[in-house]
Amino acid sequence: MNLTAEQIQENWEIFLGNIETYVSSPRKEDLSNFYTERAERFMIMPAAANINYHNCFPGGYVEHVNRVVSAAIEVREMWAKFGADMDTFTLEELVFSAINHDLGKVGDSTNDLYVPSDNDWRKKNLGELYSYNKEVGFMTIPDRSLFLLQEAGIKYSLNEMLAIRAHDGLYDDANKAYFMSRIPESRPKSVITFILHQADFLAAEVEKHIHAPTRDISKNFTAAPKVRAQAKAKTKALGGIKNDGLKGVMSNFFDE
Repeated sequence: MNLTAEQIQENWEIFLGNIETYVSSPRKEDLSNFYTERAERFMIMPAAANINYHNCFPGGYVEHVNRVVSAAIEVREMWAKFGADMDTFTLEELVFSAINHDLGKVGDSTNDLYVPSDNDWRKKNLGELYSYNKEVGFMTIPDRSLFLLQEAGIKYSLNEMLAIRAHDGLYDDANKAYFMSRIPESRPKSVITFILHQADFLAAEVEKHIHAPTRDISKNFTAAPKVRAQAKAKTKALGGIKNDGLKGVMSNFFDE
């Protein structure tokens, strides 16, 4: 799967628009600056390293986050319809958590977590189009997401911390304390945690269906060039990138 330059640019504008629409000042400006200063990294990030998972392609991360935001808003309405207590969290808290739930996938302040694999055998036989960068120290994705926000001085509420921390649900054993307790006193006081998990699960499963890989993995990842057809959109998408090396890499990703 390859997104066009137009799609990548449009997804990025939607991403920043969600911050503008749902996050209040002054945190809105801080969060927007955090992402725009790193736009050249976020715009082409995949959401996963392996094609058997969701959105393993350049631009897949932002597309996934946008889908989780939309899903979270819809799932929120469903919970309200069935009588859940919706006064324990705000819409801003939910959308903020959705926007930042997978932030840790970017890596650290200087190194990308996912780097294009140079192992042809693993790409062809295992679907590993990306490798994990050994320069990035190990942390779980939720923990790194929270650390990066803290490092940037972006404040978050208790609800937001719990939603981001536990958004993987029972796929992470560490979340059993939040999802499996039968004692009211030890359960989350807000349903935001469950809503974000369901939204993330829904988005990821939909993406696995709409971006289902073909057997020829290499053709999904490396597209043939259509320079003239996409020249204008590519220029727009790459115009703000100052690093020539990164601009070259992104240019190759955008070509179909």
